Amino acid sequence: MVPRSVSIVTQTCVRPERNEDYARWQGETSAYIQPFPGFIEQRLLPPNPPLQVDWVILQRFASLADAQRWLGSAERQRRIDGAAPMLIGRDDVHIVQDEASGLKPAPVSAIISTRVKPGREAEYRAWERKIAAAQSRAPGLQGYRFEPPMPGVQEDYVAVLRFDTQANLQAWLDSPVRQALVEEAASLTHEFHSRIAGSGFEQWFGNSTPGDAPLPAWKMNMLVLLMLYPIVMLFGIFVGTPYLDRALHLPFAVALFLGNVVSVVLTGFLVPRVAGHFGWWLRPAPGRTLRINLSGAAILGTIYAAMVLLFLRLF
Repeated sequence: MVPRSVSIVTQTCVRPERNEDYARWQGETSAYIQPFPGFIEQRLLPPNPPLQVDWVILQRFASLADAQRWLGSAERQRRIDGAAPMLIGRDDVHIVQDEASGLKPAPVSAIISTRVKPGREAEYRAWERKIAAAQSRAPGLQGYRFEPPMPGVQEDYVAVLRFDTQANLQAWLDSPVRQALVEEAASLTHEFHSRIAGSGFEQWFGNSTPGDAPLPAWKMNMLVLLMLYPIVMLFGIFVGTPYLDRALHLPFAVALFLGNVVSVVLTGFLVPRVAGHFGWWLRPAPGRTLRINLSGAAILGTIYAAMVLLFLRLF
């Protein structure tokens, strides 16, 4: 059996006025973790209120031993001491085993940690099987992973739920079925923490240094639109109408689905390449943020208008 990698999942609450400082601190931390044996990658998921209010840091290692080595290192402890004034409350740190092809963050995930009362472990595991069966019927569930405590590493049971949308995740978390099950387990547990980590288009802008400040959503949306509009337009003109509609007489719902598949694949392929040419705008130099933001938005607005006029004239 090929050993799977593991990920350290750290969830922390940062003082609102220190968010930029914390992002820079994480950028500096990436330089310390890079040389560690077994280190693979680090991902930083900034807060996305109102659903995700915490910072979530995913640090992936080749093995459990490598992850433990980093957790116990003097370098990590010094970094944590330096960040203490920026934080509110305690960090939640957990180790989870990755999927066979590596950790795959979904559009939104809930990371739930539970401290079980001594001697109630068997009852808790039976309860966990019950809630796993119930949530398997929840709309939008993409995956579920359950990790027992690891002696000397973490004392909590950790469950990771992955859903396709924030709405579906929240609907399950708030559902009467789940609430009843959570109340049923109250006598078995000491502590219960639930954190949510969401992601959107960030995976298409992966050329940034891990730990950089989060990219503004409006900039990512503008670059996605820059690629999505011509893809949808050209596919409809050259493939959708002449072949899917007129030649094959496919129902509109089927043709639209096929068009969406092509659009998502091509957009995911092109956006990272286009984003590389707009790095100056995505992360402007300090002191020139406003001017650069306006310049980039004006350039994209001009390109939008040119594409619309071109398509109107040609088609």
